[in-house]
Amino acid sequence: MLATLAALAAPAFTEARASAGRKLEYREIAAQGLPPQRLTIWLPPGYDAPAMRGRRFGVIYMQDGHNLFDLANSNFNKIWAADRAMEQVTRQGIAPYIIVGIWAPGADRFREYLPRPAYDAAPPALRTRMDAMARGPVVSDRYLGWIVGVLKPWVDSRFRTLADRDHTAAIGSSMGGLMSCYAIVEHPETFGRAACMSSHWPAADPSTVSGHDPQAASVWTQYFGAHLGAPDGRRIWMDHGDATLDAYYAPYQQRIDEAFTGAGWRRNVDFRSEVFPGEAHDENAWASRLPEVLRWLLRDPSDAKSVEIAP
Repeated sequence: MLATLAALAAPAFTEARASAGRKLEYREIAAQGLPPQRLTIWLPPGYDAPAMRGRRFGVIYMQDGHNLFDLANSNFNKIWAADRAMEQVTRQGIAPYIIVGIWAPGADRFREYLPRPAYDAAPPALRTRMDAMARGPVVSDRYLGWIVGVLKPWVDSRFRTLADRDHTAAIGSSMGGLMSCYAIVEHPETFGRAACMSSHWPAADPSTVSGHDPQAASVWTQYFGAHLGAPDGRRIWMDHGDATLDAYYAPYQQRIDEAFTGAGWRRNVDFRSEVFPGEAHDENAWASRLPEVLRWLLRDPSDAKSVEIAP
């Protein structure tokens, strides 16, 4: 039986300790027009302490929530260790955030994470390759609408959050990286921070073309050119390695960087675009650099400088 988010205000979840924080699991959530959703929500250490009852926390919405915390839930026996990364940067002076991990819906992941504007703008050959991977209607617009219109209001009502955009982030990798960029571009009033790690810019199977696909690159540069807008206080992190699937991404990322600078975004201030030599396309790689991502992305909103905090 599917539960609605409203019903989950009652104790229809399981609870466990995750590192020094507290972890809540919500299963089989009905979301209109989408596969059933599932959440793992991590509350940082001290959230429940009497002395902290008046404190509010920023929120990170992370894709592929099953791969964030527990090896037992992960697809490939690898995890981001997002809770430990948050604890590490908190010790280094970054304010703690709540993490809302949204599980990917299995075989429906591609069609839920592929940004609908990219699909709609794709020329026929690229759209055919997208359809081959989606195996069903692309529903990322509904998914993003559910996050913004249903999930976030519920989280803000259920937990002690800082609900403004400067304390609301979207983070993901691969197709989840595309979704995180889609979120901050389409809803700049909601998301002020995004990390788009090892983003799958080919938006289909990259082995089906020789080298990089200029049609796919053009879809993204045209999309960002039309919709990105000025930074207006937003920050976006983008990156990739150069091994396994990440080996395809450099030509796309270079053109996207140009689109960002053309829209007035300052490198290392408004956006970061990093290459990690030797890094593969997997959770271990994303886990290794997540603390650096969080330190840059979540620094105090009043600090507009490009800063690096030493480990």
